[in-house]
Amino acid sequence: MPFSIATWNINSVRLRLPLVEQFLRDYQPDVLCLQETKCPDDLFPHKAFRTLGYEHIAISGQKGYHGVATLSRRPLSEVDRIGFCGMGDCRHLSAVVTAGGKRLRIHNFYVPAGGDEPDPEINPKFKHKLGFLEEMKAIIADMGDGCSSVLVGDLNIAPLETDVWSHKQLLTVVSHTPVETEGLEVVRRMGGWSDLIRHHIPPEEKIFTWWSYRARDWEASDRGRRLDHIWGSPDLEGDLSSVAILREARGWDRPSDHVPVIAHFNLD
Repeated sequence: MPFSIATWNINSVRLRLPLVEQFLRDYQPDVLCLQETKCPDDLFPHKAFRTLGYEHIAISGQKGYHGVATLSRRPLSEVDRIGFCGMGDCRHLSAVVTAGGKRLRIHNFYVPAGGDEPDPEINPKFKHKLGFLEEMKAIIADMGDGCSSVLVGDLNIAPLETDVWSHKQLLTVVSHTPVETEGLEVVRRMGGWSDLIRHHIPPEEKIFTWWSYRARDWEASDRGRRLDHIWGSPDLEGDLSSVAILREARGWDRPSDHVPVIAHFNLD
């Protein structure tokens, strides 16, 4: 059975609702996980998505900041929201969907960006980010409940040298510092997760999913980073058929600085 899941930091779901609607019409993923929705739950645009066939919606939002949402064509069950670092932020949402013969637990994450200064002693935002990574170690792929697992979202870290436009120039820039990249690798390894994007696209190939708003011409300079990720339990590696990164979305009208990433599976 074909099954697809997309992840996209939309940077305000209400502001960019037309872009999400067009994306859903054109690409029709079975599940879309959005981050940085910046929308309290009572103002979330349910009707627009249900009109397009996404009748099953789980949300965790707050006014003006953060927020995650999972939109699905298929029923969602076991919806859960985990708070991290005692901050009260809406940065995680999980739900179970059935496709083919598999039950998939989908974790939707928005990891803190971490501010500009990569020093937890002087930057509380960076300290928060490192603490968040520490608590993410508890999110494991095999919970022993018969579910396969997917973890998607804006993890705000570009772990590999080929995940940034210049490894050397970004070693001291938040999102690619060694403490972050090594920390994320520990989270992935301890959780028993497979980096499905890099399982499909060789690690020697540069991949970007984010380009700064500060660039005068983002496409010409191409100073991107891979901040958006799709991980899975190892049993899904054989089911993965393709991964698409919609680079062209960065050039859409009033775009997010992130672009959608879609993983396609053939599930038994």
